[in-house]
Amino acid sequence: MGHLRFGFMTMRIGMGVDIHPMVEGRRCILGGVHIPHPRGLKGHSDADALVHAVMDALLGAMGERDIGHFFPDTDKKWKDADSLKMLELVRQVMEKKGAVLGNVDITVIAQEPRLAPHIPAMTENLARALKAQPGQFAIKATSSEWMGFTGRKEGVVALAVALLEVQD
Repeated sequence: MGHLRFGFMTMRIGMGVDIHPMVEGRRCILGGVHIPHPRGLKGHSDADALVHAVMDALLGAMGERDIGHFFPDTDKKWKDADSLKMLELVRQVMEKKGAVLGNVDITVIAQEPRLAPHIPAMTENLARALKAQPGQFAIKATSSEWMGFTGRKEGVVALAVALLEVQD
């Protein structure tokens, strides 16, 4: 008669950081929300720095490589891609590995645009893409008090930390 082995879950933390410059002629998309603004974020995909930071945090917690490995900017397939769709692909990696989302804590640093009115929609978008509950996400926005490239309104920084339960 064989023995049953019950796997144990380990808590793992991942961190993600993404930075994109602000440019004319692009839509400003953060957390999957189009934010009305005269400039948007430059990048190969839709340049959603918030979602990119979340993806890297999740991949890091699973011990995987970064989003550049999964979604290279040399691949035309990802040109102007919807980052929420890319996040759904990261969720599929989580599911294959048996990883369960604990929570994600996100901070966006930008002098502008003002993000507070858009945070509920961003939270809903992340929850839907990851098949999670909105309460598993905390999104905060801050400025750099006019210092550095974010203070000069030249770009946006997004930071994310994710907690996952992964099977041993």
